[in-house]
Amino acid sequence: MTAATVAPVELEERTDIRNVAIIAHVDHGKTTLVDAMLWQSGIFGEHESVNERVMDSIDLERERGITIMAKNTAIVYRGTRINVVDTPGHADFGGEVERTLALVDGVLLLVDASEGPLPQTRFVLSKALEAGLTPLVLINKIDRSDARPSEVLDLVYDLFIDLGASEEQLDFPVFYCNARRGVCRRELDGEDQPLAALFEEIIATVPPPTYDPSSPLQLLVTSLDYDDYVGRLVVGRIFGGSIEKGQRVVTCKLDGSMIASKVTVIYSYKGLQRIEVNEAHPGDIIAVAGIEDVAIGETLCDLGSPRPLPPIRVEEPTLSMRFSVNDSPAAGKEGRYVTSRKLRERLYKESLHNVAIRIDDTETPDCFEVAGRGELQLSILVETMRREGYELCLGKPQVLTRTIDGILHEPMELLMVDCPEEYVGTVSRQLGPRKGRMIETTHLGSGRMRLEFKVPARGLIGIRSQFLEVTRGTAILFRLSAGYAPWCGDIPERSTGSLVADRVGRVTSFACDRLASRGVLHVAPGDVVYQGQIIGENNRPSDLDVNITKEKKLTNMRAASADDMVKLTPPRRLSLEEAIEFIRGDELVEVTPKAFRLRKKALHPGQR
Repeated sequence: MTAATVAPVELEERTDIRNVAIIAHVDHGKTTLVDAMLWQSGIFGEHESVNERVMDSIDLERERGITIMAKNTAIVYRGTRINVVDTPGHADFGGEVERTLALVDGVLLLVDASEGPLPQTRFVLSKALEAGLTPLVLINKIDRSDARPSEVLDLVYDLFIDLGASEEQLDFPVFYCNARRGVCRRELDGEDQPLAALFEEIIATVPPPTYDPSSPLQLLVTSLDYDDYVGRLVVGRIFGGSIEKGQRVVTCKLDGSMIASKVTVIYSYKGLQRIEVNEAHPGDIIAVAGIEDVAIGETLCDLGSPRPLPPIRVEEPTLSMRFSVNDSPAAGKEGRYVTSRKLRERLYKESLHNVAIRIDDTETPDCFEVAGRGELQLSILVETMRREGYELCLGKPQVLTRTIDGILHEPMELLMVDCPEEYVGTVSRQLGPRKGRMIETTHLGSGRMRLEFKVPARGLIGIRSQFLEVTRGTAILFRLSAGYAPWCGDIPERSTGSLVADRVGRVTSFACDRLASRGVLHVAPGDVVYQGQIIGENNRPSDLDVNITKEKKLTNMRAASADDMVKLTPPRRLSLEEAIEFIRGDELVEVTPKAFRLRKKALHPGQR
């Protein structure tokens, strides 16, 4: 008796669609390249006013020059729709990268012609190669004076081989680009061409979406958005079946449950705009309205035959911070949202959009444990909330440890430092107390070196500001998750104490002058302080309560204008990242829309 054989399913192709993601390290020019692609595809009108880096739509992205949220656009070239996804280039936003790669069939790997492939390039490329995506390589900024495109191409080949790329993936096409000018060339010594040559190569190289014509609807949710008119939008790609306006669908939840709903609006993408359509088919990247209870990684399926897709898996968080209600004497004076209910709603709303953020309740109802990929990701969340009008307090960051085979393990980071040769010793001395271990050194030429260290994640909290200070702003830092390792021992905190205000009042120049020898002040004359607020850094290891509001007593033996001769050292105003690094376990960072303040958890000296 022979076993029944099942005929293989013949997959069909959507030849009119290509889905690609652009991956690159920070500041290698991927958002600038997308700008040029949009302009040369004819998406924008001749007289249309468009900002530079149009894909960086968040204010923080424009200010910092980095991509934080993955965003997609669409270009139509000779009848073929090319869906392009711009992904973040920083390891802290790796959750955005991982869900983005589920949308696409190919990747454009963009590499700087001088710096070559850097840690985030390696991180994202490894994910893309594991997923079997087809790569194209673009070497950008070939007009730089220190460009070395031939050497960089060799480094790219070495990287592909190290990551176990298949022979098909190693046979990638190469373009040499100047994204700012919007030109590319196939050969290093060839002539510059418009980006039409790149569009043609994408169509020829990236495989079209394939699907089973007999499959019911399968739409993988990769992002959530909101529209003031139609409500929540579910963004994702259709892997099987079709979807129509007014269709009844079912959401297959991660816990196995199913919730039925009705599609009210379907949007497709054209350039930076959403265009309403009546139906969508396999391979399309769309936004759907009418689905309320849904999370990233879940699947929208046909009501009669639900077949959920494998959910999106992202790496676990490595760092956590406590977000609590602002209970200082200055609470409620500068922000709009100050209650625990508003704080809770905002944090859990963030966890719906950001798959790499995890929110947990604590033993007190007005405090929440927020876990993320790194210090930068959490500080971006805090800065966003601050600009929205929230007031909150932040605790000292803590790493999330694991116990493996009875041994305590902690998250490790691969740190790469590009710096002038004369600062190599300085950089090594900075990382020594932080349990950093040097792995490799590379000469980059032009008097610069690249140093690789393996460092515990807790040892890198606040390292960026220190490095910029000791190297006079010449060092460039890159970091990447390197798994877990046994606990490396205690890492010393700052060796100085805090200067703490002992009363409410306004800072005076007389008091600042008298306290200048005690340490570095964080406040200036005229600032209002309260009891328990940290107003500076003490030279000694212990904390010191001081009267920063003391006024000079006038007598008829002194002139009232004597204070005009006081020369004060300007205060050291801390950024959010510096403030988070500065605090100890018994201190908090108070965040309001107008200021960052440092304070003790217990404001009264008798309670400390």
